[in-house]
Amino acid sequence: MSTLKPGDAAPGFSMPTDSAGTVSLSDFKGKSVVLYFYPKDDTPGCTKEAIGFSGKIDEFEAAGAVVIGVSKDTVAKHGKFRAKHELAVILASDAEGDVTERYGVWQEKQMYGKTYWGIERSTFLIGPDGKLKAVWRKVKVPGHVEEVLETVKSGS
Repeated sequence: MSTLKPGDAAPGFSMPTDSAGTVSLSDFKGKSVVLYFYPKDDTPGCTKEAIGFSGKIDEFEAAGAVVIGVSKDTVAKHGKFRAKHELAVILASDAEGDVTERYGVWQEKQMYGKTYWGIERSTFLIGPDGKLKAVWRKVKVPGHVEEVLETVKSGS
């Protein structure tokens, strides 16, 4: 399991999206990238998070950042999720789980006494130099988008 921390080089990625063809880290050299991992399209917490990031997309862009949401859902499912909630963020599909593994967010979880594997809600701020500027693990949705935005604006 990856234990990425600020200062580490961000693992490269290339994933299909529902709206932008394929998205790769190398596409954004010189920009900050907010890469957020979420468990599943159209579930309550994931929907709130995606709507939150979408609602602040102009502020992220003004601060020089692009926002990419990643789950293992298919591109088609991402398209339905985007349309239903009028989402403005890029939604990338990591159906094979390669990127979630490299970022260390594919984890054993427990709910209602059952153990299963899934995506740990996490966000990574990648600086224009390709290095991690900030890492949020086990994210709680309320207030998270605002915290990430403040970090992007502060240049940390």
